[in-house]
Amino acid sequence: MSTRLSQRRVVPIMAVLTTFICIIDGAITTVALPSIARQFDLTPAALTGVVVVYPVCLGMMIPASAWLVERYGGRRSLLLSLAAFTAASGLCGAAPNLTALVGARALQGLAAGLLMPTSQALLFRTFSQAEQVRLSRLMVIPQQIAPAIAPLLGGLLITSLSWRWVFYVNVPFGTAAVLFGALFLAEHRDHAAGRLDLPGLLLCAAGTGTLMYGVCAGPDLGWDRPQVIGTLAAGAVLLAAAVRHQLRAAEPILRLRLFRDRLFRDTNLISLVGYVPMMGAMFLGPIFIQEARGGSALDSGSTTFTEAFGVLITMQVVGAVYHRVGPRLIIGTGLFGVAGVMLLFAAADASTSLWTFRGYMFLLGLAMGAIFIPATIASFSTVDRADVAHAATLNTVVRQTGNALAPAVVTSVLVLGASGTQRVHPPLASYQLSYFVLAAVAVAAALFAFTMPDGPARTAAPAASRPAGSRAAGSRPAARRTAARRTAAPGSRQKAGRSGG
Repeated sequence: MSTRLSQRRVVPIMAVLTTFICIIDGAITTVALPSIARQFDLTPAALTGVVVVYPVCLGMMIPASAWLVERYGGRRSLLLSLAAFTAASGLCGAAPNLTALVGARALQGLAAGLLMPTSQALLFRTFSQAEQVRLSRLMVIPQQIAPAIAPLLGGLLITSLSWRWVFYVNVPFGTAAVLFGALFLAEHRDHAAGRLDLPGLLLCAAGTGTLMYGVCAGPDLGWDRPQVIGTLAAGAVLLAAAVRHQLRAAEPILRLRLFRDRLFRDTNLISLVGYVPMMGAMFLGPIFIQEARGGSALDSGSTTFTEAFGVLITMQVVGAVYHRVGPRLIIGTGLFGVAGVMLLFAAADASTSLWTFRGYMFLLGLAMGAIFIPATIASFSTVDRADVAHAATLNTVVRQTGNALAPAVVTSVLVLGASGTQRVHPPLASYQLSYFVLAAVAVAAALFAFTMPDGPARTAAPAASRPAGSRAAGSRPAARRTAARRTAAPGSRQKAGRSGG
């Protein structure tokens, strides 16, 4: 293996490639769902298997990711998960029937459950918080190219070729990422892994997977169905047992004690609730255009992509002012902006032009750009270096739960607002009601965001404004001194996390 390139260059490149692949897959798959249903002549209930199996398997894998990174190292874990995700994408595209497609999507979910927390952990181990604020302004550009081109690319591939190519397109990107990582990515391991908490892993995996299935299947099958109620109840019981076990275990698979830190807890709660309106709007947009307006997949893709450009613009501003105003004001304002855009969407109807819809999506991106990275960076502000992999795992669990809740909330509102044959094609009022509900959730998240402590998140941030050369020269010793202070006095770190801001 060659490590001629600095890891401070290699790690961000790998993180960007990983995010790019995952975003491409998620955004394109949403656009392709109607075509997949027609190809296999699926009913909505049958299509649920294709949609639900991915988050279920992803949720089952996430709890093990931190231990796997510590046991086998960040490099090996990232490359193996990338290779598995790439292979699974090819299998999805070649699937001859529904059963094969569901199986390949399951493998994709298992790989993604390790992929995202591993790449995030590598970033936060390589760069200080101050450097991450500055780095985010650069990394967001290629990261946002993916959601910008994914709907367009998906629409073009489906229209010109078939839905299979929305999975095949992952293969060249995944192969390039694996080869680059194999050549240049060095091993990242801070300390040896402890004993595997097998009971905790099994409880977490079973509870998370079961609950994910219930949340994702409920809107399509009906919340009153015995299998949905039973699944939700079983998932809740398993997760309660998992939490009880994690709090008592000496080396738990999930370090839930990190939630004792108020800043870490608050930022994750904001992400959980805030993801519902943001991802809900991204899920609802293509459906509204294709079903309520009768548009094509290409119409959908060419309309929703403008959101990415809004995120790009806001992130450049956020990176410049983060250290001055702190994440609390930025995130709260962004969530209020999301609520305002939801009200604009609620006023749209079948006669609303695609260009108006594109303008609304652009405004949504402007608001979303103030939430994603500030919340993530702030959540790591008071986390010890030894806990980074576990904090990244918890962050991923929270975000994926929000991602699962978003379509569940939207679909439930659509179903509740329709009746009889309208359940297949809900009336316009159901879409408008969905946007009103998403707006209410965004307002609630915004009000809570303004109560979070952001003092600890601001203390390290002013270093981001110093010249890059001076910071690079002194960042390593400073980081070691900071880590030493945290290790010597963990109580002071927890106190700062509770009272800062």
